[in-house]
Amino acid sequence: PEPYSEARAKQLFKTYEDPDSPGEIGPDGFEKLCTDLAISLEGALPLVLAWQLNGTEMAKFTEDEWTKGTAELRVSNLQTLSLAVRDLEDLLLLNTPPIQPQTSAVAPAKKGPAMPGASDPYDRRKYYAYAASTDKAFSELYTFCFNLAKPPSGRNIDIDTASAFWTVLVAPKYPIMHDILKFIAEKGTYKGVNKDLWHMTLEFCRTVQPDLSNYDPDGAWPTMLDDFVSWK
Repeated sequence: PEPYSEARAKQLFKTYEDPDSPGEIGPDGFEKLCTDLAISLEGALPLVLAWQLNGTEMAKFTEDEWTKGTAELRVSNLQTLSLAVRDLEDLLLLNTPPIQPQTSAVAPAKKGPAMPGASDPYDRRKYYAYAASTDKAFSELYTFCFNLAKPPSGRNIDIDTASAFWTVLVAPKYPIMHDILKFIAEKGTYKGVNKDLWHMTLEFCRTVQPDLSNYDPDGAWPTMLDDFVSWK
C-alpha cells in the first residue's frame, strides 16, 4: 500500500465528512466508512476503530480526532486502516498469536538505529505494546467502550447498549457471558449499568469458572452478578 500522507488522510476524512456539520464525520459517514472498510456495524470492529482513532462519541469523529489518530497509526488509505483494525481484532478478540516485529536485515543508516517494524504497513508500535500485555490492552478497549457510550453528563449506560457491547466484546472470549446475557434478558428489570458493574462484569467473566465452581458468595460482587448466580 501507499506510504502515509497527512494530506491523503485529510482527503479521506472529507470523503465521509457530514455535509451539514463540517469538521465532523457523523453517523451516516461513519456507516459508509465501515461499509467501505468491510466492517459489520453489528460486530466489535466499529468499537475498535473508534478506540484507535480516539473517538469521543458513538459513530462520530471530529477532524482533529481523525487527523491525530491516523497520524499516530500512519494510515491514510482504507486498505491500511482496515488492516490495523483487523490486526487488533485478531490479537484482542480472537486470541490469535501476535505478529512479531520484523527486524530489517539492512544495516541502519548513520542517523541511528532503525525503528522496530520499520517495514510494517503502518506504525505498529501501539500494536506491539498491546501484544506485550493483551489482558491490559483488552481492559483499555473495554473501559474506552463504556466512556464512549456514556452520555457526557451521565454516570450509566443503558442496559441495551451494555448488553450489545458485552455480546460482541466479552461473550466471544468468555462463554459465561452468554449465560449472564440470557439472565439479563429473562429478568428484564435491569435498566442501566454503572462503571463499577461494567468493570466487575468483566472481572467476573475472567475469574469465575463457567460452572461457578470457584464462585465466592462472600466476594464483593455487584447484586446483579449475585442474582445471576442464584438464577443459574
